[in-house]
Amino acid sequence: MTDLSYIEKTAKEHSRQYKNVLQKVPKNRLLGQLPDLHREAFEKIDCLSCANCCKNYSPRFKMPDIKRIAKRLKMKEHQFIDAYLNLDEDGDYVVKSHPCPFLGEDNYCGIYEDRPRDCYRYPYTDEDVLIKQVSLTLKNATVCPAVFYVMEKLIHNNK
Repeated sequence: MTDLSYIEKTAKEHSRQYKNVLQKVPKNRLLGQLPDLHREAFEKIDCLSCANCCKNYSPRFKMPDIKRIAKRLKMKEHQFIDAYLNLDEDGDYVVKSHPCPFLGEDNYCGIYEDRPRDCYRYPYTDEDVLIKQVSLTLKNATVCPAVFYVMEKLIHNNK
């Protein structure tokens, strides 16, 4: 379930179906399915065997994240920002390099307990973000095996 090239290709092929499900199936019906699908996905998928999100994308680092992580690393906030972050086109702080500088060779996160809130919440498969931010969900389905799994099941369950 972690053949990333298959997931990327298939998610792109199914993006219209994903979008239709997310936009046309009643929101409460979808939200009712997410807890079980989220649990199922994470019974089958081990993030530590993948870490594709950490290898290719960056979460947003909000000021509370920056303060918490800088403190953990015994750095001043501006030092942390200078060392690790850039501002993106949306004005959000994101990591300068990929993979994430806190990702270890073993796919463990070096700041896991203090990771950014975006990392904590990712991949949003148990949240209404999955439905509300369709373009983000479509992108995440090409990157994350758990999102791909949930979206494939939503298509199947809502024919």
